[in-house]
Amino acid sequence: MIDFKQLADKYDTPLYVYDFGHISERYEELKKAFSGRKSLISYAVKANSNLSVLKHLAAMGSGADCVSIGEVKRALMSGIPKYKIIFSGVGKRDDEIEEALKEDILLLNLESEAEMERVEEIAKGLGIQARISIRVNPNIDPKTHPYISTGLHENKFGVDIETAKRMYIKANNSQSLDPVGIHFHIGSQLTELEPIKEAASIVADLVRSLRAIKIDIRFFDVGGGLGIVYENEETIAPYDYAQAIFSTLHGLDMTVICEPGRFMVGNSGYFLTKVLYEKVNEGRRFVIVDGAMNDLLRPSLYNAYHRVEVVGKEGEESEADLVGPVCESGDFFAKNRPLPPTEPGDLVVVHSAGAYGFVMASNYNTRPRPAEVAIIEGREKCIRVRESFEDLVKLEKMCL
Repeated sequence: MIDFKQLADKYDTPLYVYDFGHISERYEELKKAFSGRKSLISYAVKANSNLSVLKHLAAMGSGADCVSIGEVKRALMSGIPKYKIIFSGVGKRDDEIEEALKEDILLLNLESEAEMERVEEIAKGLGIQARISIRVNPNIDPKTHPYISTGLHENKFGVDIETAKRMYIKANNSQSLDPVGIHFHIGSQLTELEPIKEAASIVADLVRSLRAIKIDIRFFDVGGGLGIVYENEETIAPYDYAQAIFSTLHGLDMTVICEPGRFMVGNSGYFLTKVLYEKVNEGRRFVIVDGAMNDLLRPSLYNAYHRVEVVGKEGEESEADLVGPVCESGDFFAKNRPLPPTEPGDLVVVHSAGAYGFVMASNYNTRPRPAEVAIIEGREKCIRVRESFEDLVKLEKMCL
């Protein structure tokens, strides 16, 4: 059990806490599920990019799926081998493409014909051959939140099947491009298996047609998106997930790449915040805490559910909005949630905060971002110190 009160007393609040044991369990579970084929688990760095998290995964053998050159640098800094790093993303600057090519990472994942032209031109200028994959948009409804749906033609991600074929043929004929992989990712927080299997089947058929014209695709990247339990979701077992994908690959000898993010770290994390006071407006109860939407954005951005626990408090519960100090009506963690009576200083734990928590935090309202603490084999370790006001203004210049 994690002693949240002791951590809050020592490191103050707001505070992020991560259970590294949970991360290890999730990685091993997924690695075992995909062990029936050549495979690579490449953690989606955007979910939680703390260097200690990345170093922990690197030690377990993980690769990295990165969506900025900054994430590529984080992965390399944390010890993830370059041959296990993928650089994805809809928009890459020329200098980012050039740096990634110079680092000789596993491959660049491309999402448009225009992007492929830039990569080809830059690779030609460097006198190298760029290893690439192309993100295919299979036009499958992932049945998830529209903001995290990525596999439909109405989304900005990837290219349709016919465009992908044209791009592969062009890349195969280029002296500066080496089309080694294919990629799809239909969305995040996926809880239904059939859309994943259907997408994999469509993309596998495309691989067969490409191989028929001597384009040798060696990496089959299925993206990530496996859902986790926030409230009472029915989630997909990793074994069933892997078997569904394997069932579409008969006759194809490829390395399967899986890019989990939320699945790996989401339920490892806890966000700690303290009650400042309560207020009642026309019968509506508000519990005001020192954490805010700038610290944990998901409830405001997605109206996402996070389980809320008031540590050590009992008493008759009544509905309340759990809100922060930020000057926005959208600054909340929970609405109409049954909560016990609270007093100033009571500790509130927001669960399932390990993914898309700190990484989406900001300094809105000139609020320093929280500290981050890891629990490793029962021991605590601060893996990012709390920001100070001086940290927030040190890069600014006042002009007279």
